[in-house]
Order: sequence, then C-alpha cells, then structure tokens
Amino acid sequence: MLMTMTAFAIGAPGAAAQEAADVRGRWSGTLTAGAQQFEIVWNLHMGDDGSLSGTMDVPAQGAAGIPLTTVQLEGRTLTLTFPVPGGGSYEGTLSDDGEGITGTFTQAGQNIPMDLSRGEPAPPPARPQEPNEPFPYEATDVSFANKQAGVTLAGTLTVPTGPGPFPAAVLVSGSGPQDRDESLLGHRPFLVLADHLTRNGIAVLRYDDRGVGASTGDFSVATSEDFVDDALAAIRHLADDDRVDPTAIGIVGHSEGGLVGPLAASRSESVDYVVMLAGPGVTGLEVLIEQGRLINDAAGVPSEVSDFNATLQTRLASIASDTPHRDEAAVRMNKSIDELAESTSPLVREVIAGQLNEEAKGRMIEQMNSPWFRYFMSYDPRPALERTRVPVLALFGEKDLQVPPEQSSEEVRAALTRGGNGDATIQIIPGLNHLFQQAETGSPTEYQFIEETFNIVVLETISTWIAARFGASHTQQDA
Repeated sequence: MLMTMTAFAIGAPGAAAQEAADVRGRWSGTLTAGAQQFEIVWNLHMGDDGSLSGTMDVPAQGAAGIPLTTVQLEGRTLTLTFPVPGGGSYEGTLSDDGEGITGTFTQAGQNIPMDLSRGEPAPPPARPQEPNEPFPYEATDVSFANKQAGVTLAGTLTVPTGPGPFPAAVLVSGSGPQDRDESLLGHRPFLVLADHLTRNGIAVLRYDDRGVGASTGDFSVATSEDFVDDALAAIRHLADDDRVDPTAIGIVGHSEGGLVGPLAASRSESVDYVVMLAGPGVTGLEVLIEQGRLINDAAGVPSEVSDFNATLQTRLASIASDTPHRDEAAVRMNKSIDELAESTSPLVREVIAGQLNEEAKGRMIEQMNSPWFRYFMSYDPRPALERTRVPVLALFGEKDLQVPPEQSSEEVRAALTRGGNGDATIQIIPGLNHLFQQAETGSPTEYQFIEETFNIVVLETISTWIAARFGASHTQQDA
C-alpha cells in the first residue's frame, strides 16, 4: 500500500534482557498524548535461560510485533526501551499482587504517566478468507530473472486444473517491500486474490519484491520504473508456460502497483489488460498530501498541523526535484524544515515537537530524499494512462483514505478517454477502504481489526471482467 508519513514511527530490531522474573504475558495501558489516546500493548517473554524479551503493539497506528530493545527487571522496577524518533522508554513499578504496573512512558523527552494491567494474550485475529490446502489447482514455487536489472524474483504460480491454455494475471503489490502475498497487519490480500482468480480459471503469478523473501536485489534503491521491469519479466515467464494463453496476460496492481500496470502496458505489447486497484490518477505528491490530510482528520488532528505537513512535503519535494545530488539536497531539506518549524504557530510546534528533533528530521530527510520517494513524488500517471490501449478496469474503495477516490478516479477516467481507450471501466465500490475491506471510517488504524481480507464483490468483479474478455472458465467455485 502507499506509504504514509506518521509521527509515531516505531521500528527496528531489538535485543533483550536481564534478570528472570514473572512479568511474562500481555500488559496493556492507555497513553494520552494531547487530544489523542492510544492503547499500547507490551508482550513480554522469558527464554529458557531466564532472559526477558518482548514486543510492542500500537493497534491504533497499525504497529504490531515491534521488538523491544531492552527488557529489564531490577527488584520490582521494570524498564522497557524501544527505537522511535527521539528515543522511547517505559519505566514502572510492579504492584504487590503482580497484576499491575505504575509508571511513566517517555518519548522525545516527554514524560507521560501510564499504568499497565496484565491480561491474557490476545488471540490472533480471524482471517476466514485465507484458503487452506489441498487446493483445487496446482500451486508451484517458481523463480524468473529480470536480466536487465540482474535480479532473480521468486514467487508462486497457481494454475487451474484442466487443459488450458488459461488467461493469466501478474499481481503487483503496493509501496514498500512486500512479499508475494502482500502480507500486512495479519492479512494476506494477494493470497486471497490469487486463490479466487485461480479457482475461476485464471492462472496467477505473484512474487516477492526484489530484496524481499526469496528474491534477490536491493529494494532500497529501486523505483516504480524498476518495478515495471520486474512485472514485465513476470509476464515473459508466464508467456513461456504452455498452460498460459500468451495473448491473455495482464497486470493486476494494487496501490503503487496500480500505476505500474499502465506504465508497463504503455511500453510493452505483451501486456494484454490492466486492473488498477486503488491506483493513483495524480502525482505522488498530490496523493501524499491529500492522504495525510484525510488520515489526520480521521484521527482528530488539528487542520493547522495538516497544513504544516502539506507545506513541508511540498517544500521537500521541490528541493528533491531541483537538487539532483542527494547530499546537497539533504542539507537544503534540513534547513527548510528548521525554517518552517520556526515560522509556524505554537499549536503546531507543540504537536510536532517530537517529530522535529535531529534524529526524527534525519529519518524524514532520508525517506523524502530516497530514490523511491524522489521518483514517486514527481511521477504523473496520466501520460501513461493516455498511452494505454488495452482493456482497463480501475476500482476504488469509497472510504479509501490513502488513494482517495474523489482525487484519482475521474483523473484516471479522463486520461483513458483522452487516449481513446475503448474498453475502460472505472468503479467506486461503496463502503470499502484502501485494502478493499468493508470499513467504518477507512482509517488505516482499522485494517488489522477487520476480519475480511478482500471484499468478495471486488474479487468477483475482477474475475468476471477478465473472463468476459479472455474466456476464463467459471466451472470452479470458491470454497
């Protein structure tokens, strides 16, 4: 999915521990930060040698299973540390009955009282749509080369039973390093999508992004242009398979993958159709600004903060565009952040204080100055859409806050119309979020708590649309 820039960025691997003690289990508390409240969950474990380790979850921000850097118990004092901008820790005193902890949460120099209570480990969320073996089709691990880039991509090819040849789909994931199932927050959308399409007569190739899983390469230096080359390599692999109809191979791309599909189709006659799932219709910078505004609104963040973030992103994008040398750009970005922060209101400075220390600024600059961000912020998908002549299905979720349909859907339609595309279908599906789940608000904070992984209406829309154009068999049914 498309990246968001959040204030509460938690990540990085950790190590653990000191004296053995019975603080094992699930601890949770509510952190009050300004007008917002977050539940934070600490999952503490003990090794065979008595050492302690743990992970941290912030469900409201979609963060789960983050390794703690330190888990230490001295007497009845528990200390936890975790890597966040400005540094983070929790220190508290275990109650006499061992069922509660009274303590203080610290981040970026701010100390906030927070008490914890012990609870049972939360059961894993139900994912009823995930298929289980045995499958009524053939599933094979495969690998194929992008010779131009010198990388080998690894994936899973699922092929329907029967004589074939079958139409086929290459699945292209959203932004960030994704595995072949596009796994996130306990969901595996591409596993569910591939299963549905294959049961309905369509062969599917899904693969780990370069540098992820069993694929080689370096994801950190790749851009959407590189992902186009990877997708075309996947299509060539399918075209060499006798079970696949080489005149009926398309790209089904989600989010950033939704812009990869038209770009690939505009450059290669080997792409026979494109399905855009929440694919952007405007520049990446425009998407990021609107996405940030909508997500902040849903979280109750003051509009002044959204305005500040929009101005900041625009300035940094402009610097990246005007300054090809990244070291020089980083210096200019750092100066621009400081100048903008000094000129903003006290309200905004209070809200963003933890984001703009030196460590946090460094992370932001590194992100905005990366090859991927430089490309994505300036890339306009409309010219490629205008050059796309193959059938296009573009679907959007009505409640998508990451690629807002109001911003992109009509731009996609207009670009395809300008190019004279005679087979373009654009639909906004009511009630769905960026992952095409039925949602309450569409906020990313809901994703992991929704049982549905991929709405059945969308799945059937995709398979039916492909079948109508390429004769996919519908003799098999979803289990």
